Amino acid sequence: MTEEFEEDEIEEIGGEQELYEHFRFVVDKGQAITRVDKYLVNCMANTSRNRIQDAADSGNILANGKSVKSNYKAKPNDVISIVMAYPPNEFEIIPQDIPINVVYEDDDILLINKQPNLVVHPGFGNFDGTLLNAVAWHLKDVPGFDANDSRIGLVHRIDKDTSGLILIAKTPEAKTHLGKQFFDKTTQRRYHALVWGNVKEDEGTIIGALARDPRDRMLFTVFPEGENPLAKHAVTHYKVLERMAYVTLVECRLETGRTHQIRVHMKHIGHTLFNDERYGGHIILKGNTTARYKAFVKNCFFLCPRQALHAKTLGFVHPRTGEFMHFDSELPTDMQELIEKWRDYARNME
Repeated sequence: MTEEFEEDEIEEIGGEQELYEHFRFVVDKGQAITRVDKYLVNCMANTSRNRIQDAADSGNILANGKSVKSNYKAKPNDVISIVMAYPPNEFEIIPQDIPINVVYEDDDILLINKQPNLVVHPGFGNFDGTLLNAVAWHLKDVPGFDANDSRIGLVHRIDKDTSGLILIAKTPEAKTHLGKQFFDKTTQRRYHALVWGNVKEDEGTIIGALARDPRDRMLFTVFPEGENPLAKHAVTHYKVLERMAYVTLVECRLETGRTHQIRVHMKHIGHTLFNDERYGGHIILKGNTTARYKAFVKNCFFLCPRQALHAKTLGFVHPRTGEFMHFDSELPTDMQELIEKWRDYARNME
């Protein structure tokens, strides 16, 4: 049995997201063919068959790299993995008094409007000072809550420099229920992004499989369907909200949830996110070459020193009540000021 994870920024978790292996078992050569849920219960101490079945229903049980249901027959030499949308807890999550904007909370869930420049979970280079440290502080007086229990906590994730709504499960039952919704793509998520250039079509759909760029593993890129076996099918729907001189405010609706999906897809169609340093949006991509314009853009970068991306809405079914809940969040101050600055610039051009 091995436990390992790969550190990575995750823009979107849910759907067919990037997964981390928590446990791995290789079925012995002499093992009789048996249901995978029964096999795993025999391998893992203090784990119930119901919990294994819930994990399989949520797509967290893999056989030879493919998701299987609990009735899958495990055969000799099969590699059985348990994967999650978050890395194993290699770092203790210590409660820290970090301000967070709680949008909604009850006994089952906690919804936060995350500020930019806040890492979601501890990892190499970010041992503390993360959103999960803040959540541990916020819930430190809740009986039975353990921030280091992997059965609760993050249901999905947005990266450090993306702001917006993020959902936390306070019970194992809530996490299982919500995790299945993200896996089944029944949640509703919309982002607002400011991108370089004039997006000509009022709305459209971007379809392009995503995988790591072979020249730089920190980047993702689009591959033609079928060209790269590691590339994952990805779909982003976009709609223009406002055009302002050399930038456009768009709303993006995710059909899939791939790493950096919006950032890569928008760049793919020629509209890199404004000030997205990783994907080249931190230089002037559209506009003129005057000193005045260069100074203006420099001030814009200063106002919003990150990619201009905000997870604005989130809709899901409450894990206990069955009620559909929908939340909308205001753009953070940096994006509001950035957009207003471009509006003024566009008006002065008229």
